[in-house]
Amino acid sequence: MTRARVLILNSALGPLDYRVPHGMEVEPGSIVEAPLGPRRIAGVVWEEDHFSGVETVGDNRLRPLLSVSHAPPLPAPLRRLIEWTADYYMAPPASVVRMALSSGAAFAHERTLIEYRQSGALPGRLTPQRLQALERIGDFQGTARELAEKADVSLAVIRGLVKTGALEPIEVTADAPYPAPDPDHDVPALNEAQQAAADQFTDAIDAGGFQAFLLDGVTGSGKTEVYFEAVARAIRDGKQILVLLPEIALTQPFLKRFEARFGVAPVPWHSGLRQSERRRAWMAAARGQARVVVGARSALFLPYPNLGLIVVDEAHETSFKQEDGVHYHARDIAVMRGMFEKCPVILASATPAIETRHQVTLGRYREIKLPSRFGGAQMPDITGIDLLQHPPDRQRWIAPPLVAAIDETLEKGEQALLFLNRRGYAPLTLCRHCGYRFQCPNCTAWMVEHKLTRRLACHHCGHVMPTPRECPECHEEDSLVACGPGVERIADEVAMLFPQARAAIVTSDTLWSPERVAEFVAGVESGAIDIIIGTQLVTKGYHFPNLTLVGVIDADLGLEGGDLRAAERCFQQISQVAGRAGRGEKPGRVFLQTRMIDAPVIKALLSGDTERFYATETENRRIAGAPPFGRYAAIVVSSENPDTAIEIARRMGQSAPEAEGLHVYGPAPAPLAQLRGRHRHRLLVHAARTVNVQEAIAHWLDGIDWPSTVRVTVDIDPYNFL
Repeated sequence: MTRARVLILNSALGPLDYRVPHGMEVEPGSIVEAPLGPRRIAGVVWEEDHFSGVETVGDNRLRPLLSVSHAPPLPAPLRRLIEWTADYYMAPPASVVRMALSSGAAFAHERTLIEYRQSGALPGRLTPQRLQALERIGDFQGTARELAEKADVSLAVIRGLVKTGALEPIEVTADAPYPAPDPDHDVPALNEAQQAAADQFTDAIDAGGFQAFLLDGVTGSGKTEVYFEAVARAIRDGKQILVLLPEIALTQPFLKRFEARFGVAPVPWHSGLRQSERRRAWMAAARGQARVVVGARSALFLPYPNLGLIVVDEAHETSFKQEDGVHYHARDIAVMRGMFEKCPVILASATPAIETRHQVTLGRYREIKLPSRFGGAQMPDITGIDLLQHPPDRQRWIAPPLVAAIDETLEKGEQALLFLNRRGYAPLTLCRHCGYRFQCPNCTAWMVEHKLTRRLACHHCGHVMPTPRECPECHEEDSLVACGPGVERIADEVAMLFPQARAAIVTSDTLWSPERVAEFVAGVESGAIDIIIGTQLVTKGYHFPNLTLVGVIDADLGLEGGDLRAAERCFQQISQVAGRAGRGEKPGRVFLQTRMIDAPVIKALLSGDTERFYATETENRRIAGAPPFGRYAAIVVSSENPDTAIEIARRMGQSAPEAEGLHVYGPAPAPLAQLRGRHRHRLLVHAARTVNVQEAIAHWLDGIDWPSTVRVTVDIDPYNFL
């Protein structure tokens, strides 16, 4: 091979041709370094005939490749997945390739890394920055840059602590092998329904080839134990297995369950890993040494050479949809990777998405049901509390019937969970004297009060400010009031109502690392926590046998706004959190506080008529031509200059394509009209399933020019309509 077409990691450029120097061997998939102007840039050698419209450059004009990585080439199925993802989601191929090379391991030649941890010694001069660094680092170990990011200090502060001996160097092996899981370590006794489901999975692995399954089991039915049998069969066959989880917080409990079943922990992959851990995991996956990888959606693009099974747990979760960069949906990408790898894919959920159910109806996925809980445990009783009939006391948020139920639960020595999907203390802070409201300077969003950290924070851009003592408008002191509840406010009310109870707040603010998750789980399992107050982080994946009561503080919260999936999401979320109750021998109870007791979704939850709810929702989608019966694509135009943003958006609207089965709505200011300092306008494309939406949008946008200060984002199959 004397010349190579290389897909370099520059999204503004397509593939480029290079000369292969004498003595260098490359093949499609080889990871290389190539010159680009005065710079060195990474890229991947690609098949020349897989990119149309690329001009072939003469040999005499080619620059030579600089080096080839020691890492194995990206396998052909992964290259086909990268092409499909770029084409379907209208993303530059280089952006997708970057996700496959995200760890930097391909060009890391060092076998060891130097990390740092606290030595126990204090520096002679303890500045405020050094004290902050030592407090925030705690037991964490990482590179100097990782420690600086964790402590929110400069790299110079970390280097100063190293020089004084407060931080000590630790040599870490970057490519140590992982222990192999044992499929026969602790084989569980499955009930008849579980065994029948497991047999179908193992038969599919034995048969080879692609097949998509929907494992539809009620909460507590033992879905994990069932697909663990498929994992065990794939391990025996020498295959690699990928298990996707929607949240990092779920990883720690899962690792514990996996280790109990297979004797060792799987290989984790998520954003919380240190650089050395990511390098080690990436290389082990690329060499086929990582037998089972458990991770977030980005684990889909690791270069497995021998993938034999993909499992997507909690497959209904909307967090599987990437909302920045490449706007892909991990559930759908998992199915496509299974097709390219010719291996089975299992989508596991207690509340499958309507899109997944529709694939079952079309015969593309095979459905396997687990209709009852394992071990004789019963589904909890669900009771509605009409807040119009039983309102809480003034400035309270827990209605009297729920207060009484919590009291009964605590008297029995059992645990309770209060669910409110709203972080912080209050979603809005205003001045009672002049009416001033605290709004983010970068976004059209209110600043959320976080009482525990004494700050106001924007949950969209991350802007924070200390909670002021006076109103910035009228300068009245002690005039600021919190409006509405967040989980911290519910925790204050719990402390007042049940002063003897030990409570824990569970949000992404409190469980920011696997270690904090492990502490929380240990506290609940040991009985050290009586009442859990949490957001959606507690709605899935946890198994606490002594938790018998769930109270949903505001069941109507998810129904607000114009989201087409609002009712479905509300049903899924409340069904999941209700499933935390009564998972052991003790029966469970669930109370839903609502002001919309007659809303169809609330009625369905109270009656337990899941099939009727989904049938009604599906028919409404069919009538509206909404997914899965039609297609949506969102186009967001943004700029720091509001006039420029609206001008380009209007120009797009005026030149919108007109075709049968395709409609373009807008432009209109986005509901979140300003985000991170950029003014935003949206257009929505609604098309029939027969229309090639990507081709229509590409042809449309190719005819429009916009300045570099304008950003145009295309989101195929959007889940976020803000």
